[in-house]
Amino acid sequence: MIILKLTLYLLLINGIPVVASRLLGKRFSMALDLGLSLPDGRRLLGESKTWRGLILATLAAALVAPAVGLSLMQGAAFGLASLLGDAMTSFLKRRLAMPPHAHAPVLDQTLEVILPLWWLHDPLGIGLHDGLAVWVLFLGCHIILSPLLYRLGVRLVPW
Repeated sequence: MIILKLTLYLLLINGIPVVASRLLGKRFSMALDLGLSLPDGRRLLGESKTWRGLILATLAAALVAPAVGLSLMQGAAFGLASLLGDAMTSFLKRRLAMPPHAHAPVLDQTLEVILPLWWLHDPLGIGLHDGLAVWVLFLGCHIILSPLLYRLGVRLVPW
């Protein structure tokens, strides 16, 4: 049951910035990288990684944390770790010269899952096999739900 709970928790955390973007547009939207470009001429993270998304997802993670057996602070740490993992993926994609919103199967779903599970595996009481099961289930949900959310107008891209 913990595997399913953690997968749903991660889907919620990583869905909050997307939903906020669709509902709020550019309001309260400030890029995490503050527009910084590196010497390679590419943005550090890109326009879609925002302080708004980071803050809202971290707050949501804290509020829902008791449902997965975490305290509010542990939930905030979990949410922050997941969004930082997602930001690290964006950083890697920019360094690989991938355009904004480019699809990178598996890479796109890995750090945002593995980082928080690794960081909070003790309080969650999970091991490596549980973490891998969450990652596989999260990846499968992403593959199935993304096209649907695109058709509903929630996502900007169909993956």
